[in-house]
Amino acid sequence: MTKPLSELLAAAAERSVPIVCGITDEQLDHPTPCAEYDVRGLANHLFQVMVNFQALAAKKEADFSVAPDYVGHGDWRGAFEKETAALVKAWAEPGAEEGTSGAMGLPAGTVGRMALDDLAVHAWDLARATGQEYTPDPVVVAEALRSCAELAPTGRKMGAFGEEFPLPDGGAGASDLDRLLAMTGRDPGWRRP
Repeated sequence: MTKPLSELLAAAAERSVPIVCGITDEQLDHPTPCAEYDVRGLANHLFQVMVNFQALAAKKEADFSVAPDYVGHGDWRGAFEKETAALVKAWAEPGAEEGTSGAMGLPAGTVGRMALDDLAVHAWDLARATGQEYTPDPVVVAEALRSCAELAPTGRKMGAFGEEFPLPDGGAGASDLDRLLAMTGRDPGWRRP
């Protein structure tokens, strides 16, 4: 990695949190590029990632078994912002990137990069679904692209990634963001129907 994970997460959060906070209540049922989720479902999933990956940074177990229901209740946007800041802080703690983390026994740095990947890619999903402009930090995109290239085969087997989207000319000339999106099974040209 070019920067510590906490710095990468902070850079991702700086551009992703405004996207989540910019979702209106009227947009919660819009479809997203992540076909199994509407905006509410995807925002809830991302919220769950922000909360559970704090525990994983501290080498505690996380619970992804229950479908979260954060979005649409109280000041959920403010709560998302706080949980994302807490995620950044958790991965800045000494030792957070060392050893293994989670039930799968993966290297902690790999686990932390999963949160980075989700924050960058799902912010794009939510921006596209809600008509917002989103330009992720190029350093974040480069790290997420590298991370997803390592994780993609296993991610596809587990259903976390779709089949790679075919880019024109095999991706020659495609931006890093388009390559990242395609690798995770997304059409970079997706627009809300």
